[in-house]
Amino acid sequence: MKIDFKDIILFENEDFLLVNKPPHLATLDERTADRGGSLLRLAKEFNPELQAAHRLDKETSGVLAFAKNPAAYRHLAMQFEHREVTKRYHAVATGIHDLDGISVYLPILPLKNGTAVKIDRAEGKVAETIFNTIKVYRGYTLVECIPVTGRMHQIRIHLSCLKAPIVCDPQYGGEPIYLSSLKKKFNLKKDTEEQPLIQRVALHAHSLSFSLMDEEKVRIVAPYPKDFEVLVKQLDKFGV
Repeated sequence: MKIDFKDIILFENEDFLLVNKPPHLATLDERTADRGGSLLRLAKEFNPELQAAHRLDKETSGVLAFAKNPAAYRHLAMQFEHREVTKRYHAVATGIHDLDGISVYLPILPLKNGTAVKIDRAEGKVAETIFNTIKVYRGYTLVECIPVTGRMHQIRIHLSCLKAPIVCDPQYGGEPIYLSSLKKKFNLKKDTEEQPLIQRVALHAHSLSFSLMDEEKVRIVAPYPKDFEVLVKQLDKFGV
């Protein structure tokens, strides 16, 4: 999939550039041999000065901020450090959940292999996420997730602790979601295998709120990418 960097820009001024990161694209170059590049690499081709101010998991789509100069990078880094940036994610979780400002405050420890995390009350680092139900479907819930801290896989493992794992997230107990589970009279063509409605962890960074260099507050919203939009549309159509 060829990505034209210009097409994913959501906001740009003299200090910052924010994009809607496509799914299946690493934020930074991966340690292993080149596996299809990274968003940072595309950004540097567009403007060599750009620095990623934070990161999203490879499978996660949504709003991601770049700084255009060292002062802007520091300005945003300090806001992240002081927890003055508000990140809102949308996730499709398994099960029916009535979450109204529910806070999960459970410490997280990365596993030795560096690809997953676990809850560890003794050794883990403080982690907090706030969850709100956006819409309830038959067997699924669209959830707003507001991470207060920024630990790896934080939203994914915290939802799993609420017995609400994100669909298509086998690492933390999330099963694939199929149209046949929503649509009553679903007929699959003979000799074909049904594919899940989404081929990745159903998590999207929906908005990012922070202060510009002149302290003006902005909230940048990233529309759903095609796969997430299709999933929500099918839930709206058949899951209610």
